[in-house]
Amino acid sequence: MRGYLDQVVSKYAKTGDIIICSDVDEIPSEETVQLLRDCTGFSNNMHLQLNMYLYSFEYFYSTDDSWRAHISIYDNNFHYRHGRLSDHLLADAGWHCSFCFRNISDFIFKMTSYSHNDRVMDEKLLLKEEIQKKICNGEDVYDMYPEVYSFRELVLKFGAIPKSKTMTNLPKHLMRNPTKFAFLLPNGCVREDYNQTISLKKV
Repeated sequence: MRGYLDQVVSKYAKTGDIIICSDVDEIPSEETVQLLRDCTGFSNNMHLQLNMYLYSFEYFYSTDDSWRAHISIYDNNFHYRHGRLSDHLLADAGWHCSFCFRNISDFIFKMTSYSHNDRVMDEKLLLKEEIQKKICNGEDVYDMYPEVYSFRELVLKFGAIPKSKTMTNLPKHLMRNPTKFAFLLPNGCVREDYNQTISLKKV
């Protein structure tokens, strides 16, 4: 996949172009993109500090310190990479919304994918009712301890995530389309295909 990305980028990019390297759930803000367009002199392979949310923008999890999303200044030696490449970090650069899916079926697909299936220790974890309950409660869908590197982090991240009702500092496209993206906003935790399942049971 990364080799294919190298081919696509090299086909369209020009030397000096700024390439934002991130997963689809890692979203730079509009202001960050404009800043990168307007300014010069920043470091190549500068990382983007992203505010991390889980399931929706109702559950703020942490200031993402995973060092994955970054920008690269394109040249003939460009290779798409996803890891820590420098010590330079642009603060408050956007959002990382993990497991922010519209449907329960998408949760199940990710949970059983090659890179995550070792976390499913009990088939009960894949029940729609179980997943839906955990989304609305801000609990870990795998029933696992958080991935942390200090006791302080464990204390901060252990247990259910408190709900946030704030509607500030969220992606502008989300705010302009609240009906379309209701599942990403406060009080929108019930997923669409779960609602459909309940309706069919009632019939």
